[in-house]
Amino acid sequence: MKFLMTWKMILIGFGILFLYFLTRSINLTALPIFTDEAIYIRWAQIGGQDPNWRFISLTDGKQPLFPWIMMVSLRLFADPLLAGRIVSVSAGALTLVGLVMLSYELFRSKKIILIVAFMYILSPFSLTYDRLALYDSLSAALAIWSLYFSILLVRYRRLDVALLLGMSLGAGMLNKTSGFIALYLLPIILILFDFHHKRWKQRLLHWVGLAFVSLVISQLIYGILRLSPFFHMIAQKDFVFVHPFRNFYFLYPFFLGNLRGLLDWLIGYLTIPIVFLALFSLAFRKKSMILLFLYYFLPLIGLAYFGKVLYPRFILFMSMPLLPLAAYSFYHIFSVLRSRWYKNFFSLIVFLPSVWASYVIITNPMYAPIPYADRGQFIDDWPSGYGVKESLEFLRGEAKKGAIAVYTEGTFGLFPYALEIYLANNPNVMIKGIWPLPEVLPQEIVQSALKRPTYLILNQTQGAPPDWPLELIGEYQKGTNPTVKLRLFRVTQPIVHHFLP
Repeated sequence: MKFLMTWKMILIGFGILFLYFLTRSINLTALPIFTDEAIYIRWAQIGGQDPNWRFISLTDGKQPLFPWIMMVSLRLFADPLLAGRIVSVSAGALTLVGLVMLSYELFRSKKIILIVAFMYILSPFSLTYDRLALYDSLSAALAIWSLYFSILLVRYRRLDVALLLGMSLGAGMLNKTSGFIALYLLPIILILFDFHHKRWKQRLLHWVGLAFVSLVISQLIYGILRLSPFFHMIAQKDFVFVHPFRNFYFLYPFFLGNLRGLLDWLIGYLTIPIVFLALFSLAFRKKSMILLFLYYFLPLIGLAYFGKVLYPRFILFMSMPLLPLAAYSFYHIFSVLRSRWYKNFFSLIVFLPSVWASYVIITNPMYAPIPYADRGQFIDDWPSGYGVKESLEFLRGEAKKGAIAVYTEGTFGLFPYALEIYLANNPNVMIKGIWPLPEVLPQEIVQSALKRPTYLILNQTQGAPPDWPLELIGEYQKGTNPTVKLRLFRVTQPIVHHFLP
């Protein structure tokens, strides 16, 4: 009987993984590349081709672990966008397994781990970011595994667990500055420590020693970044997004506004029923519930207080502990319902919002019901990549006829990187960014237009184009927003002669 139960759980496990990869892989590249994805993929391309630029992300103050992994993925997949997003798909699978392991360690219930697995797979929050070439899915995975190893360390006080915790902490720090939060929260794990044991002082001292080992390992791993002369850029970049601690007394006026925005994003992505179930779990008054909630609540308060520039993706990693809480509440509420009709109705209320939102995200991402802050980034505003694919197809066709030049509005971001990702190695294509756009047509473009077909892409400028000799080739609306478009122009050669000195 035990043998049959074991095989049953194995088959269920494979079924869950199949469902996960199915939801993450269908139409994976349907949403066009957006600004940050273009930056990270281009970094990975450059670093993968030239070992001297393996730390290229540090030039912008970003840690390199995600681009490093992408360097490998780019060798396996022909489409760079697919290669980048596959890294996040894999990271999401790591998060899923971590949540299952964490939930089983805390609750020892196979039913609860099945519920938390389905909640993660169906969550619009995890689904959105597991399908984008961004740092955040990997950050969530490393945060969950750091939490899991922290729990194992306080319960079993083993050196091998301390080593694994140190590696997961270090990897989190190599990926993003938010990885340090798992280290800062390590003392919170003592909520699970048995202070009633007769030898609790010796055990506590043992834990402190092992935690110190984890700390040292994490810092040795993070110290790799000091090999780069751009290491100092991390601190500069961090202060773009968060206020320094020395401004502590002056930040209170921003706190409530930031907190309201963060909570709105959480509810918008996790859905109201899941958030309600997560909060309801505190009514059970278990130490494990308090621990998981603090791993969400304390980083949230810190981000709300010190945050300067905020995006929904900043709360992805800290919201993951809420899923085991919601799964625990769902299991116990479901168990007390006697009628099958009530059970079905309750399940429908809880999962239907997530299922509907995830279905739209997968099948029709242009109309994805996600918070407005992300809709602008991914779909409806200038950072989104609508029009990139069409422009690339046109430019590829022109490059087959002979040499061409392409000038883009912007020197960093979606342009010129989205073009360089696909055309940088094409000997017939010269790509160069311009920022800001001058009023007078630069002589460089004048000379280029006299020698070969020359094109200009405007992505941020939405009004009248510069007073240059331009012929509109095509314009492409950003998502559902008719007022924001990408426009592709050709610099007209006959008129260019009038711009010669």
